[in-house]
Amino acid sequence: MERIAKFERVSEARLTEDSAHLKEAPLPIELPVRATAGSAGYDFKTPWDIHLQPGESVRIPTGLRCRIAPGWVLLIAPKSGLGFKYRLQLDNTLGVIDEDYYGADNEGHIQIQITNDSRSGKVLEIPAGKAFAQGLFVPYGITEDDEAEGKRTGGFGSTNA
Repeated sequence: MERIAKFERVSEARLTEDSAHLKEAPLPIELPVRATAGSAGYDFKTPWDIHLQPGESVRIPTGLRCRIAPGWVLLIAPKSGLGFKYRLQLDNTLGVIDEDYYGADNEGHIQIQITNDSRSGKVLEIPAGKAFAQGLFVPYGITEDDEAEGKRTGGFGSTNA
């Protein structure tokens, strides 16, 4: 197995700024881990209790960033059990953490926005410290005529695409 990335915590100042919309203090931030030796995904745990009525959304500042080797990307998806039980969805469908996001102005802080899309009226409750999303490292390629030379500075929407 190739080792191509390293999770780290963002600074306390960054976490505090990005958590201003949440009312309570977070649990200590845990680095994502795989549940078993055969698991592909690294579990992201919420540092806060999450309570979402059907149709409600919340942005979860994970307190994490990830240094990723060139040629790799970190994809974020909901935990499958929560998707089946509550139709838990990421608001951008699939999170894409590019290798150059680590050096962004926001410290590369990974934030995950989720929605309880329950069609049966189920309230989604995720206790602090429980896994709610998973990250998968995947290699990517580029076209033969690619000439991208831009440098990332920001986070969400910073590439103007």
